[in-house]
Amino acid sequence: MSVSTCDILIQGGGPVGLACAAWTLQKFPEAKLVLLDRNSSNDDDLVSADSRGIALSHGSKLLLDTINAWPKDFAQIHRVHVSQAGRFGRALMTREELKQDALGHIIRYRDIHITLRQALRVIQAKCPNFVWEHIQKDTQESQIQAKCIVHAEGGLFKTQDWVESGKDYGQSALVGLVEVENAEPHQAWERFTSEGPLAVLPSHYGSNILNLVWCGSPESSQRRLELSDDNFLIELQAEFGSRIGRFLKIQDRRLYELGLNYRKEITNGNEVWIGNAAQTLHPVAGQGLNLGLRDAFLLAEKLVEVFSGSIEEHSPANIHNALQSYAQSRKVDRTTTIGLTDFMARVFTSNLAPIVMARGLALSALQWLPPVKTALARQMMFGRR
Repeated sequence: MSVSTCDILIQGGGPVGLACAAWTLQKFPEAKLVLLDRNSSNDDDLVSADSRGIALSHGSKLLLDTINAWPKDFAQIHRVHVSQAGRFGRALMTREELKQDALGHIIRYRDIHITLRQALRVIQAKCPNFVWEHIQKDTQESQIQAKCIVHAEGGLFKTQDWVESGKDYGQSALVGLVEVENAEPHQAWERFTSEGPLAVLPSHYGSNILNLVWCGSPESSQRRLELSDDNFLIELQAEFGSRIGRFLKIQDRRLYELGLNYRKEITNGNEVWIGNAAQTLHPVAGQGLNLGLRDAFLLAEKLVEVFSGSIEEHSPANIHNALQSYAQSRKVDRTTTIGLTDFMARVFTSNLAPIVMARGLALSALQWLPPVKTALARQMMFGRR
């Protein structure tokens, strides 16, 4: 390891760690910051990596635009249709209602990752004290002594080595790209089935090639993964219905296990946890990465406040206070987003008659009570500050 000491150590070179480094260095180019990244220094390895379509809110776009890290390939969501399969109750949200350019965007995870790496390289050129270490899995990270340690090495549920609070929903998400007959441009569909949410979302490949996220039991999801393309499409058609015509092709099917992990305390002394290192969410509301980016942006503000001052201000007490202030500032947004996502993941997978009736009424009420619908949509788009 070429660096032994620094002011700020960020462990994790995924989107949240990269974004935190970029926002910190943009505001304070002189920062003595080290980023530990387990990915190669070359982007080629990531080109064929995770191709999941990830939902990014309009709020996340505004944040990423500040560091020129918005990918060029993306699909906008102008309308979201939410319903229950075989049950009453539906809601429709539109960008016109909220007076926004888009309700959200769908981007491949690898495109977000690569674009953030490229943006950070541009910022790096003006940062003489920044070190971007590409490390091997067996490297001892403890060799670096830092005044503040940021944990951003999140990972996926079931691959994480920490389980503090949360739950295993007993679900897996089958994702892929599906070609449909008559898709309406910029339309997102979320249909709640007896096993979990089934989402069909826009993609940048064109209006008839859509991202599929089909949540179900691990057994059902594994069986669907192993079906022939024709049989898979037959089951998908039966579950989703004919609102967008026939499903014609399916490709790039993959499985991801789903659950909730979250840390009760996201700071400890001079250490802080952000993104999936602090909380891993069910994808039902598409909030995981959006919440992580808000973590990174607000933490960068606190780090700059401390480390852009005199050496005397870098005391353990001041760093501790800054991290405590950060944790307090994230409490409402984090609690609200975790709670809302968990509630939706549990309520919309229950087949108990009273709950089925109640969620139908809730969807209907959402449609006919614009202030409630607007408040929910704004939480999804911008979080709470």
